[in-house]
Amino acid sequence: MTAARQIDPPEHRYADELAFLASADDGARPPGWRMTPRAVVTFITGSGGRPVNGRVIEPKFVGERALVERCVVTLAGERGLLLVGEPGTAKSMLSELLAAAICGTSALAVQGTAGTTEDQLRYGWNYALLLAKGPSAESLVPSPILTAMTTGAVARVEEITRCLPEVQDALVSIMSERRISVPELAGQDGATGYAVPGFCLIATANLRDRGVSEMSAALKRRFNFEVVPPIADLDAEVALVTRQARASVERGGARFAVDEAVLETLVVAFRDLRTGTSAEGWEVERPSSVMSTAEAVAVAASIGLSAAYLPGPDPLSLLPGHLLGVVRKDDPSDAERLLAYWDGALRRRAEAGSRMWRQLWEHRDVLRD
Repeated sequence: MTAARQIDPPEHRYADELAFLASADDGARPPGWRMTPRAVVTFITGSGGRPVNGRVIEPKFVGERALVERCVVTLAGERGLLLVGEPGTAKSMLSELLAAAICGTSALAVQGTAGTTEDQLRYGWNYALLLAKGPSAESLVPSPILTAMTTGAVARVEEITRCLPEVQDALVSIMSERRISVPELAGQDGATGYAVPGFCLIATANLRDRGVSEMSAALKRRFNFEVVPPIADLDAEVALVTRQARASVERGGARFAVDEAVLETLVVAFRDLRTGTSAEGWEVERPSSVMSTAEAVAVAASIGLSAAYLPGPDPLSLLPGHLLGVVRKDDPSDAERLLAYWDGALRRRAEAGSRMWRQLWEHRDVLRD
């Protein structure tokens, strides 16, 4: 029996759609690609409500189509792609979608951390076999990147700037020479792993991590940089938060029952604090914490779960406490900035007669707890 999963990777979740798009477009494909670049873009951004061979493709990534097109062209040219942006802007999701559409798997990934080693980018060893038989192709444990190279797939490196500089530099020769040498196997088959057509690499980096482990100039030159910005359109962000929060709550076996007006109020508050300016043009003091769409989804899901499992309080009354938790993540003093937002833009909206903002203003005391 297959165990239930909390989250399916895109190649499984959208398997039927990927197969359909691969067969629906018989145009030119880069070597090793499962579908045309045009079909990859359609898979990620949707068909705009227009049917493709009788089937409407829904968007998976909320953002500019031009950004996705540039990403696809970069990978079609076998260049490295680096997705940068603030935390919570769906960089990882976009990299997964690209990999799933291009080669059928998003699993060939390395998570960058301060503890990531060069072996995780190149290769390691099965030490039991190594001791028993010595260095051999059988005892070699290929990294996800080496596997992608030799099978013509997409490799992913998450949070590349969290890796130490000497670890990052292992990618320079890989991306230049398109091969990985294994000195321990000199004279044997498999002493060099060569990249076959279709191999490409996607990395992600948070702008908040700039300076943690700055990339070398040599490594930067081997990537095309694409900035993934926050969602610009309010309605699109509300729809995304609603969709993702509902899926999270329903995955937990509950019914999502949070009013859309509450979710719109939540998203507007996040956008005000994220940008430092309200929709009316009023100045808002920005907290140091990232008020990302991903955080908004987490808050909306928490409110939805509270409404489902702990009914009683008005869902809107839960918003101040969750916002306080978000802004305190990086700097506890940001609680004062949130209070200033309550006494500024939020109060002005309440005085203008907006019912939702007036009700939210009445829960100001939560911020003083």
